Amino acid sequence: MQITRHYLTIDGAFGTNRRVHFRRCGSGPPLLMVHQSPRSSAEYESLMKQWGEYFTCIAPDTPGFGQSDPLDHPKPEIADYADAVGEFVRAMNIAPCAAYGFHSGGIICVTVIKRQPELFTALAVGGYAVWTEAEMDLFGTSYLPAFQPSKYGEHLTWLWNRILEQSWFFPWFDTSDKARLSVAHADPERVQAIVMEMLDSREYYQAGYGAVLRAPRDIPAVNSNVPPCLIVAFDGDPLQEHIDRLGEMPANWSARKVRTPADLETDCLEFLKNYAGETPDQYPQDKDTGWLEVNGGLVHWRGTKGAKRLVLHNPGAELSEPAADEIAIDAPGHGLSDENPDIVGTIAQAAAALGAEVIVWPEPPVGDPALLYPDLTPDRFGTHLAKAWGIARAQAIFEPWYAADAGHAAPVDPAALKPAAIAQRARALLRAGTSARRYHDALANRI
Repeated sequence: MQITRHYLTIDGAFGTNRRVHFRRCGSGPPLLMVHQSPRSSAEYESLMKQWGEYFTCIAPDTPGFGQSDPLDHPKPEIADYADAVGEFVRAMNIAPCAAYGFHSGGIICVTVIKRQPELFTALAVGGYAVWTEAEMDLFGTSYLPAFQPSKYGEHLTWLWNRILEQSWFFPWFDTSDKARLSVAHADPERVQAIVMEMLDSREYYQAGYGAVLRAPRDIPAVNSNVPPCLIVAFDGDPLQEHIDRLGEMPANWSARKVRTPADLETDCLEFLKNYAGETPDQYPQDKDTGWLEVNGGLVHWRGTKGAKRLVLHNPGAELSEPAADEIAIDAPGHGLSDENPDIVGTIAQAAAALGAEVIVWPEPPVGDPALLYPDLTPDRFGTHLAKAWGIARAQAIFEPWYAADAGHAAPVDPAALKPAAIAQRARALLRAGTSARRYHDALANRI
């Protein structure tokens, strides 16, 4: 089942032209799916393909996460994130709809129900946190340290180990036997997925995650007129014990403990199927940026459809803002485009679909391709992150970057050595991975 990706620009209480990125999958009545922090809608891809048989699953990136713009607010609180989700639901014309949220996504959705109950027909929540005062104090001081790129990439060592060890201990910084979790793993691919989402969110992760941690944990009063809700938590989830902390709930609310994540998903789906809303005729999306379905995958583009020139970036990079008379894409496997072995064919098909008459192909970068694009496969210790940072830094000092000698010194551009600029190039390298070499070879073979 195909997942498509889209942007929708909203003019609302949190600034004009606030762009929301969302994934969509399936058919039938809409189901809003709100991810946990500091993740993105990508965490729901597998679930969307399962539930898409029954619903049109619509999963936005919440503000400041994934590819969605942050809120225009100095210190947003949980009500602001709930209202932002409400703005999205109304802009998509899917209210009232069923909704699902996992962990902090559930907290946001419960806040929506309390503030705008008319937006949902029902809500299912995977794990709902009810912190004690002592826990709130602990999280407030230690859970969300500042996250800024450092000159030599030291922040990446912290980030990798923080994400890795959050499956070993809860909270992640309490490395003690009493804080050990039963779901510990050392899966580089799982850690890498969350690391990349953190690199997308950057410093905004503190605002979104902080609002969730500071949120009051008050279930609607027993006599509240709210849509039905099911709260479920599985064995091994640190929030399972919080089921016992929920207290009295409205008559149409219930909570239960289950054994596995699969049990949670089954229970939530069966519950939500009873409360399907109306299916709209169409779903709105922006027309100046988005994704094309080409050769069985998605190609990310930006600009004006029908522009004469389609411009391409270098291998290991990603698209930049095109000029008014141009359109730009992320090459296959780069930026936000899916991998595709037929790189040249995919680019040509994308250009035709976008109405471009001319493709502006870049020259292959100078250097030995075997050295330009070393292996950046994630490993358990996160050494690939340091390697990507080192390459991105050297790119501003030597040409080619690996030839660190006086004969290959490049003019130093101070702006290119700012940590934020290095971080952007390093993230592009990590996104591209092995596709960078394939793209380089495709360019060389065209000459």
